[in-house]
Amino acid sequence: MRTKRPATIAAWVVLGITAAAGFAVLFGFVIMWLWNALMPDIFGLVEIDYWQAVGLLILFKILFSGFGGGSGKKRSSKKKYKCSDERTKSDFSKWELYDKFWEEEGNEAYKAYIKRTSGVNSEE
Repeated sequence: MRTKRPATIAAWVVLGITAAAGFAVLFGFVIMWLWNALMPDIFGLVEIDYWQAVGLLILFKILFSGFGGGSGKKRSSKKKYKCSDERTKSDFSKWELYDKFWEEEGNEAYKAYIKRTSGVNSEE
């Protein structure tokens, strides 16, 4: 495995920081331009300056994607169940008889339940 020189690593770090700052400035101007081009005409709102646009960008980032804390794939993968789980198979096997039960007893059992709970004859 080849190691990189410290000067190369430092150059990449400086390039990354510069690129991130450039994108932040660009996004601030894009938000400001879009707001000033659309919102005053459509909704009658006031125009905003660059720093208000950056504030909106940060606000929307917090509201719609949170504060961070990792990717969603890691969190959601913990809640997945395997299809080969015996508990899941046994739960679904009970549903095989549902249609047959409903055809034989379901409608009459439902009418009896309605009669019991409301005291009204449910002849249809």
